[in-house]
Order: sequence, then C-alpha cells, then structure tokens
Amino acid sequence: MERELAEKFEKLQESIEGCLSKGVVVAFSGGVDSALLLKLACRAAGKDEAVYAVTVQTRLHPAGDLEIAERLAGEAGAIHKVLQIDELAESGIETNPLDRCYLCKKAIFQKIKSLAEELGAGCVLEGTNADDLHQYRPGIRALRELQILSPLCECGLTKEEIRELAEYLGVSVAKRPSSPCLATRLPYGMRISYELLARIDEGERYLRKLGFYNVRLRIHELTKGYLARIEVDLEDLPKLVGHREELIEKIKSLGFDRVTADLEGFRSGSMDQ
Repeated sequence: MERELAEKFEKLQESIEGCLSKGVVVAFSGGVDSALLLKLACRAAGKDEAVYAVTVQTRLHPAGDLEIAERLAGEAGAIHKVLQIDELAESGIETNPLDRCYLCKKAIFQKIKSLAEELGAGCVLEGTNADDLHQYRPGIRALRELQILSPLCECGLTKEEIRELAEYLGVSVAKRPSSPCLATRLPYGMRISYELLARIDEGERYLRKLGFYNVRLRIHELTKGYLARIEVDLEDLPKLVGHREELIEKIKSLGFDRVTADLEGFRSGSMDQ
C-alpha cells in the first residue's frame, strides 16, 4: 500500500473508532463504499459496542441490492435493519426535478436518523467519497443538513482507493460496479414511474448477463414512444455491436421503441451534463 493511501486509511480507522462509543449506524446499500465502512466499524467494535447496518428497501434501486446487503451485513457481523420507503410518494420526486437527489436523500436519511435514535446510536455514517464532490450531487446538501457523517469523503478517499482498501480487507464486493438509483437513467423533468424503472432494471440485468461490467440504459422520450441509449465501457463497444440483434430484440420487448449505442461509452452521471 502506498504511503498516501496508508495515511488516509489510518485517518479513516481513527474516525470510525471515534464513533463507536456512541453507537454506529451505517447507511448500507451493499455497494463497496458502505461495505468498507461497515467492515471497519465491525472490525474495530468491542463486545459492548453495537454496529448497525441499515438498508433502505426501495423500488428506485436495482433488484437484488437488498439480498446483497443482507449477505454482506452477515459477513461483517453487523446487526442488519431494513427500512421500507416509497420515494415517489414520500419524497415528491415523481416529476424528476433537478433537486431529486436532495429531496430523496432528505426523506431517506430522516428515517435512518430516527431509527438510529431509537437504537441509541449517536453516529450515522454514509459512503460519499471524494470523487462525488466533483460531480452533481445535490443529495450531499441533505446529508450536511441532517449532520450525517461521510468519513470516506472527509479522509479524501477516491473510488479507486476505496476499492483497493476493500480488496486489501477482503470485502467481497470490492470490484462490484456502482449501482446508483434507477432514476438517474431518465432526463430531469421526465416523469418517473416504478413500472418504467422495472423495465430499465430488467434491460440492464440482461446486459450484465452478457458479460458487460459498467452498464447504463438511459431512456429518452420521443414524440411517440421511448429511445433506449445503451452505455457500456468504451473497450466493450465492439462486443456490444456483436450482440446487436439479440439486444435490439430484448430491449424492444421491454417496450422501448428505438435502441442506440452511445459512442462516448459509459459515463457516470451523463444525464447531469
């Protein structure tokens, strides 16, 4: 491990250890960021120090995320709690406004914070990293307003560094691709429905079964119908074209009228541009 990363790692461990006496809740999606936080919290906790992994069950995230979170919480030795939330009803984001992420994070973390208070936990940790500060992330404002702690970001850890630390510690999802909210597949102002998000999720799961790593199925409204724009890593574009016929058939069967491949390749947050 390089010296700079080792110093960040030491700072991160000290930050988490400083919270343990107050009781710790980790907002736990099952992604590599929150998995690293949970691993370190559980590893450092004493017999009388509780660590809770709180996962929000939501229809705005890909199917299967909850099962992964349950497995990882068990691997880490945390006490796993699941919160139910209906974002479209509770957050007021049906029209996909520009501050969607702020409204959604505010609703979710208010619930997580309330549960933490019930559990007697004084620290709520979440997995924002240093790279997120350079992208459009209005949800960070909600975290600050609610005094949620973001140790990865505070220690200056990038996504690549987090993956390196996770692999070093044996976290099983160290190489798992990011799995953000499915609403990020729609342009701002386009109405969100759970039915549409489920079709997007099915299309992305199909692409991953074909062996693609980073996958996004971005949807745009046409005068009549929908256009599906596929993003994969640049080096995978020839492979994508090789699956052209079966992909067109599958994506159109999901109710999308036109199917395109994005020649710029996968870009996190491309709908924010």
